[in-house]
Amino acid sequence: MPAVYSRPDLAAARAAWKLENKTVVFTNGCYDLLHPGHVRLLEQCRSMGDILILALNTDSSVARYKGPHRPLLSEQQRAEAALALHAVDAVTFFDEDTPRELIAQILPDILVKGADWSHFVAGREEVEGAGGKVVLIPLEPGHSTTNIEQEILSR
Repeated sequence: MPAVYSRPDLAAARAAWKLENKTVVFTNGCYDLLHPGHVRLLEQCRSMGDILILALNTDSSVARYKGPHRPLLSEQQRAEAALALHAVDAVTFFDEDTPRELIAQILPDILVKGADWSHFVAGREEVEGAGGKVVLIPLEPGHSTTNIEQEILSR
């Protein structure tokens, strides 16, 4: 059953999934205002493995990254929306500027980011060093929380 995991619980679940020979896919982001671009990216991620972990920025992390007016939805609301998607098996949170420490702890088999992050993928070295792979997925044009927010405000 999909759930929100603490880091210790996620590490234990990861160990169990590894024993079951399940391929674990990991992606992360703010996922503020879930939109079709998010849904399609998560579905692509899930198609690469047996378990999809989505690490969400905490509210304070989103505010540091996107500005004081964000997030638009709380971390609990964002987690609830993500877990309603068939593609997402596990949600966890990270408060650091990048999820590198979390990725190093979990060591997913596949680490996925949007191609807009091709210049820097936090956790790349750890995942590839452990024999995993990093996949960059092109973003769909026209889908952006920032653009949706600006459109709403301009009306």
